[in-house]
Amino acid sequence: MNSRTFYAILTVLIIVAFGVVIINSFVLNPTSRNVRNDVIQGFLLGFGLSFVTAQIYARIKTSKVNGWTTMFGCGEPSNGFLFRAACAQVFLGPINISKESMYWTRDADGTGYLLSGKHDYVMHFPAGQLPPNNAFWSLTMGDAHNHFVTNPIKRYCVSDRSGLVPNPDGSVDIYIQNATPTGHESNWLPVPSGNFKLWLRVYMPGQTILNGEYQVPPVVKVS
Repeated sequence: MNSRTFYAILTVLIIVAFGVVIINSFVLNPTSRNVRNDVIQGFLLGFGLSFVTAQIYARIKTSKVNGWTTMFGCGEPSNGFLFRAACAQVFLGPINISKESMYWTRDADGTGYLLSGKHDYVMHFPAGQLPPNNAFWSLTMGDAHNHFVTNPIKRYCVSDRSGLVPNPDGSVDIYIQNATPTGHESNWLPVPSGNFKLWLRVYMPGQTILNGEYQVPPVVKVS
């Protein structure tokens, strides 16, 4: 089960629970209320409402381009609790301010199917269109649970420090697949045989990223 399905099911369950609590408390048994029950129901309703609200707000603030999900403004000290909760729904773990790093993630291809090692993918960066930065960038792979997966060359990410070999026209192709891409080993990001996720991180991103003008290339299934 991927994270989107999990959160969708959890949201539905919480909404159903709301309905049961409200109907039971205010329609079926309005006279059975007491302080203890009200406190418990208030806690449950408050937790559920906050979770659903964060989910909704995260979807409002999320930007999607070419299948990649990102969110601008995360990590700012001035952010309120709602925005922080929304960022936590999309990006697990510590988050820096945008000027220090930006993150993109995806777990599906351009047609909506989950990324899987059963298929081969290519990420094509046109000449001069590698992620602009003043530090470095990295493309990282994790399994369906976001864990690294052992591979023959012990490579878990590719970056501007990986010695990527450009094409004759200056563009760069990254081969995202389970089997070794013959003749393109230098640009290979190994993936497991099952489902996986991708993370693109850019540290000290360039101004075009901060302005929202840079578009991360799509991940294209080739077989």
